[in-house]
Amino acid sequence: MPEEIDRGTAGATSLLVQRANEILSQKINWPSYLQSQMMSQEDYNVMTMLESVGSDRDNLLLHQRPLVAKTFISLLSHVSKDHTIQYILVLLDDLISEDPSRVEMFRDHARKHKGENQWTAFLNLLTRPDQFTTHMIARILAKMACWGSERMEGSDLTFYLAWLKDQLRSPTEREADVKSRSAALARSSSYRPPPDGNEYVQCVCRCLQMLLRVAPYRDAFYKLDGVVTIVQVLGSGKHNFQIQYQLTFCLWVLTFNQEIAEKMNKYGVIPTLGDILSESVKEKVTRITLGVFRNLIEKPKDSVIARDNCIQMVQCKVLKQLEILAQHKFDDEDITADIEFLNDRLQTSIQDLSSFEEYCSEIKSGRMEWSPVHKSEKFWRENCHRLNEKNYELLRILINLMETSTDPLVLSVACHDIGQYARHYARGKKVLEQLDGKQSVMAHLSHKDPNVRYEALLAVQKLMVHNWEYLGKQIEKEGGEQPQAVSARS
Repeated sequence: MPEEIDRGTAGATSLLVQRANEILSQKINWPSYLQSQMMSQEDYNVMTMLESVGSDRDNLLLHQRPLVAKTFISLLSHVSKDHTIQYILVLLDDLISEDPSRVEMFRDHARKHKGENQWTAFLNLLTRPDQFTTHMIARILAKMACWGSERMEGSDLTFYLAWLKDQLRSPTEREADVKSRSAALARSSSYRPPPDGNEYVQCVCRCLQMLLRVAPYRDAFYKLDGVVTIVQVLGSGKHNFQIQYQLTFCLWVLTFNQEIAEKMNKYGVIPTLGDILSESVKEKVTRITLGVFRNLIEKPKDSVIARDNCIQMVQCKVLKQLEILAQHKFDDEDITADIEFLNDRLQTSIQDLSSFEEYCSEIKSGRMEWSPVHKSEKFWRENCHRLNEKNYELLRILINLMETSTDPLVLSVACHDIGQYARHYARGKKVLEQLDGKQSVMAHLSHKDPNVRYEALLAVQKLMVHNWEYLGKQIEKEGGEQPQAVSARS
């Protein structure tokens, strides 16, 4: 568990922390709630005792925890005023931060009331419109799920992790995804995606930092495409170094799961973190990024995957960045050790690197440029058929890049390679039609960038050349005698 999850000097700049301190200073008029019968005498006694200082409070929290839990759940379920809800949540957060074992009081309360679930009252509050309330709930849930003896699971865990993931996503991505939201998320008809620009995103990241240290939560988050979301957010370049550190920390923790580490390559983790490494000026961001890279080499049991990761790191200019970092002096010895380890492994990986392996790495990284293999006729004659391997994996990646990339250089090279495949592989045209590759190329004939238009036009010509050759032969066959006749008349 990251230490900075709790309020204090490390979290002093957090907006959630600042707001929580303000709320706690504005006491609630509990007598008015009692007089208007909006709370019971028992709940009133508990809340006033919790606000006091002394042995009564200590005894209550030590010997009557189920009663305390009952009071919190009762008030959170029946009070509607935002400020009161906020105050109760901040008070509860302080109580369990003082003594993490206090999270067990909700489990104990649920066990005394058969059929009750310790998570339900809190998860239902995630549907409230007030952002402070929902993020404070998320913070409390993270502590309960990590510090308690009973793990969150099933639809409760799915709902909670999906909610956290939603807070990281951009408004456009959330709108596109809302229609496909799983039934597990339909806990409440009042659920709404968060508004634009989540100001409490740092709190969300801290919750994930806690949760992803627990193996079952890592698996559940991965199955919800959590890695994809984190990479998208990191790749957007919209967040400061603190968010970069926190989300990269999440990726680092995820890579301790061997199966997840072996699949990281296909989500664009290496290119995204390669960019962060080259731009980072904060030592802690550099340290955690190098830690992810090291795990992507060490954790996979499959040596082929580890080597592919090494090659992709080279392709994404990580080796060059390591050379720059090696010239710096770091106080943290782990950084120096990771630099040496990565440099050694990456240097070894390129010693016997074939041109096709280099090409594969470039395609999978999505960072295509005019490297020598693209223009080499010999390369295409010898390797065009290899784009068919693993159910046309590389060909599908090229087509996907043409459909999703906004980089004119990537689009130009992708169009060129599609054309080369069609030219050198006998069945290339038919395969591309089956995979909608021809349509993707033709869509770029009107691209705003002249280089993309040019390469798309050349590719279309190569896709059509077989028809032209056939037509030419037919014309020659049908009119084969015509030149002689003309010659005779002359």
